[in-house]
Amino acid sequence: MANKLDVTVRYHFEERLWAEGYQRVMGLDEVGRGCLCGPVVAAGVILKPGRRLHKSVRDSKTISLASRKELAEEIKESALYYTIKECSAMEIDQLNILRASITAMMKCVESSGAMPDYLLVDGNRFTNTLIPHQCIVKGDDKSTTIAAASILAKVYRDEYMERIHEEYPQYGWNKNVGYPTKKHFEALDEFGYTEHHRTSFRLRTEKKFSK
Repeated sequence: MANKLDVTVRYHFEERLWAEGYQRVMGLDEVGRGCLCGPVVAAGVILKPGRRLHKSVRDSKTISLASRKELAEEIKESALYYTIKECSAMEIDQLNILRASITAMMKCVESSGAMPDYLLVDGNRFTNTLIPHQCIVKGDDKSTTIAAASILAKVYRDEYMERIHEEYPQYGWNKNVGYPTKKHFEALDEFGYTEHHRTSFRLRTEKKFSK
C-alpha cells in the first residue's frame, strides 16, 4: 500500500497541471553540481498526459545503477519528449556552478521540439522565463517528471565520466564520477588537475594541467 501511495503522491503536480489543461509539462533536474570535474548535466522530460511510469521512478541517487539504466530506457521509450544537455567545466568556471546549472536546464527548455507549456524545476531557484514554472525543493522525490529527468541526467553523466576515466584512470572517475573523494584529492595532489577539472572549485592543488 505504501508504494502505491508513493506513486500517487509523485504524480500530484503533474495531474493537477494536466487537469488545468497543460499538455507539455516538462520536469527539469540536473546532476553534477558538487563535482570537482566534468560537466553539469541537465535533463528535461515531458510525459504524455495521464501516462504513468514504473513505480520505482524517484530520486536517481536512491536507485541502484542497474535499475537506473533500466528505468532510463523505459523513460525514453514512454516519454512524449526528452532531452539531455550539459554545461562544460569551462562554462562552469565562466558562469559559476549555479548559473551553469540553470543554463543547462534552459538548454533543455529551448531544445528543438520541446515546446513545454509548464516547467517543474528541482530546487528553489530558476531564471526568468515566459513559460510558467514551479520550483520544488527535493522535487526529484516529489514529482515523477523531475525524477525521470534526474535519472536520465545521472545515467548520461555517469557514463560520460566512465569514458573519460579511461584517459585519466588515476582519479578514479569510474567510481567517484568526479565527486570530491579521498582518492580524487590524492590524485590531484600527485598529478595536478586536468582539462576536465573545474578550476574555479577548491582542488587543493596549484599544479598545472596533468596533460
